[in-house]
Amino acid sequence: MLAKVTTATVVGLSAVPVTVEVDVTDGLPGLTIVGLPDTVVKESKERIKSALKNSQFAWPQTRITVNLAPAEVRKEGSAFDFPIALGLLAASRQLEPEAFADAVALGELALDGTLRPISGALPVALSLKDQAKRLLLPSLNAPEAAVVNSVPVYPLRHLNQAITFLEGKEEITPLRIDSAGLMAPHFPEGLDFSEVKGQRLAKRALEVASAGGHNLLLFGPPGAGKTMLAQRIPTIMPEMSLEEALETTQVYSVMGLLSSREPLLSKRPFRAPHSTISDVGLVGGGTVPRPGEVSLAHHGVLFLDELPEFSRTALESLRQPLEEGAVTISRAAGRVTFPARFMLVASMNPCPCGFAGDPTKSCRCSPAQIQGYRRKVSGPLLDRIDLHLEVPAVSIPELTCETQAESSEEIRKRVAWARARQRERFEAEKGIFCNAQMRHRHLKRFCRLDPEGRELLKRAIAQFKFSARAYDKILKVSRTIADLADSEEIQPEHLAEAIQYRALDRSSWV
Repeated sequence: MLAKVTTATVVGLSAVPVTVEVDVTDGLPGLTIVGLPDTVVKESKERIKSALKNSQFAWPQTRITVNLAPAEVRKEGSAFDFPIALGLLAASRQLEPEAFADAVALGELALDGTLRPISGALPVALSLKDQAKRLLLPSLNAPEAAVVNSVPVYPLRHLNQAITFLEGKEEITPLRIDSAGLMAPHFPEGLDFSEVKGQRLAKRALEVASAGGHNLLLFGPPGAGKTMLAQRIPTIMPEMSLEEALETTQVYSVMGLLSSREPLLSKRPFRAPHSTISDVGLVGGGTVPRPGEVSLAHHGVLFLDELPEFSRTALESLRQPLEEGAVTISRAAGRVTFPARFMLVASMNPCPCGFAGDPTKSCRCSPAQIQGYRRKVSGPLLDRIDLHLEVPAVSIPELTCETQAESSEEIRKRVAWARARQRERFEAEKGIFCNAQMRHRHLKRFCRLDPEGRELLKRAIAQFKFSARAYDKILKVSRTIADLADSEEIQPEHLAEAIQYRALDRSSWV
């Protein structure tokens, strides 16, 4: 007898429907799985056999063939255990096929029949939101899938429970999650900008960068507070919209990093990988393409401390995600694209010892060492960073000052106000959430300059030899500064501040 069960596999961040066909016929006992399965799928027959026997079901002593269609799509992971078991029970007449005709099933089986969680439940749920299908999942995966309110998600703990539910002997209520309720604001505790002494210009630059989603490079001597400033960026970042949260949560779902206690990421991610990370770990890849840190930082912050210490290959691999907001990985079996719209925040010293140009401490580095250190960060990469800011050492009067600095909450209010203006501006533009994501057509529409501003920018380009990309970056940053000032038009003072933030374009840095 032949039975069919609907399931899905995740390729990149997209769910691909898969039909599990199970055929039980006369012949020598054995189970064969075809349809381009990986090693984990091939091993499922041992897990399924033990799970069925330990759940008091009979294992057919006949020839069993399992086909995973479409055959040209590679099948990976343990999520096929549960649908194969359902198909086998139906093909051996221990379960009626009509019981799961309108269902999509995923789950790994333990040897005792317990349903274990799998990765990628959220992309599968999103692919079913316009279909009249039930989604059968392990109970630990159900919360993340249930954030898609239009899909009925049934949490299951054991194979026996699944069968009694499908036979109508047990009633299970679909899990409902209030997605809007999960979007309550979450801000890091114990960190606040009021703790940062001095660095007024650096705080202003971080405010501008956070308000517009702009990339930022902080450079200065050791101990100036670059890392301290960067670690407090999440405390002033605006809240995520539901659309942004779902996009980010998909990445974490595919990586298996979600917990049942936090099924939806409602706070912006802050990723700070170590400088020894490989290019694959940073941007994604591998034999089976997986997301990297740039995708895990989607709609959040990627902090690279001591930027020149990262490998040149890893840093140059950042060019595509910084430019396009996505990473495309091509392999012989096909290509996948992962989202990577993140705010890059990087820090570095001016030289290996850190004190080049410092007025109080002498630099021990030779000119060749300084040039070699700085050249680790290429000009094309610097050109893709919107704001370059020098962070000088904190003076003794600033360090010992008892006056309370401005808190993160006060800064966050201004940032949230500026982002609200941007959401309203780009309401009709799909996939654009902030000024940093504007394309050329948006610059023409939203970044018009008056005659005085155009003349100022012309003089700056002629004097500092700004590139065409730097020109666009200056306009985007100017638009954000104008939003923070509650101005519909970009004024010359807004433009002047944006030009000031291109510090490395105005020096012989590399």
